Amino acid sequence: MVTASQIKASDVKEQVSLVDLLARLGFQPLRKSGKETIYLSMLRDSDTTPSFSVNDKMGTWYDHGAGRGGNIIDFGLQFWKDLSFPEVLEKIVAACDLDWTIQKPPLENRRKEIPVKVPHYLIQEIKELGNNSAITGYLETRGIWLAAQGTLKELYYYVESEDKQRKHFFAAGWQNDLGAWEVRNINFKGCLGHKAISFIQGDNERLSVFEGFVNYLSYKTDNPFTTESALILNSISLLQAGIEKATSFADVSLFFDNDAIGQRSTLSFIEAVPHAIDCSSVYHGYNDYNDKLIAELNPNGIER
Repeated sequence: MVTASQIKASDVKEQVSLVDLLARLGFQPLRKSGKETIYLSMLRDSDTTPSFSVNDKMGTWYDHGAGRGGNIIDFGLQFWKDLSFPEVLEKIVAACDLDWTIQKPPLENRRKEIPVKVPHYLIQEIKELGNNSAITGYLETRGIWLAAQGTLKELYYYVESEDKQRKHFFAAGWQNDLGAWEVRNINFKGCLGHKAISFIQGDNERLSVFEGFVNYLSYKTDNPFTTESALILNSISLLQAGIEKATSFADVSLFFDNDAIGQRSTLSFIEAVPHAIDCSSVYHGYNDYNDKLIAELNPNGIER
């Protein structure tokens, strides 16, 4: 059997078909809609209306009922919740009956790098924070308004459907190291462009690592004068990229979610970088740093 050491996450994302994986797991699509293949969600028991869509050309999925999506590894982490990150890679390769050491397709046949999620979009305008009351209100509700200054932007963009119909949106935007944008508002969480980590240079010896930028900005709210470098994965599927970046730092602090995936990712990170320290005890009793921050801002449970 192929082992995790033989598998690169980037190869899995480029070479393995999500539609093929789902078929081998026993899930068949109910219909097609343009380039999307539609299923009943296999991630939720309550789905009675097909709401799980896959764009196999892009290698992406989105569960409309749950409001989340990603690539094939993100799917594996949700589907096999009890497995570690390396185990999920092994599971995907094994399920598709691939001999990873022999059957890698030649370079010219591999899937090209294509933006993850929101395939047909155009960013029309980028503004500084403070021009849109809905975006301001969202960031204030999350408790990160002050920390977001100079870091997040207001993005105005449209998404074009297969029949050329356009829908216009706005959101708070966080840029990754490839220049793509993680976008968030009260109703949506997605990415405009190709997923990548975000690295913020600070102290050359000390590094703090976060799953997403909302938790990073929550940490900055509590620690406004911190000087260490920061690494934001933007997706737990980029764990390996984060590990590679962290190896050059002498002091590594991990602030991953307290759910099963976050805990397994913490263990995988520490296994690869033994001097890394799990700091999730800072928000013990909460799923993540932002949940703690919101609870502290609203001690009586009153919504802001």
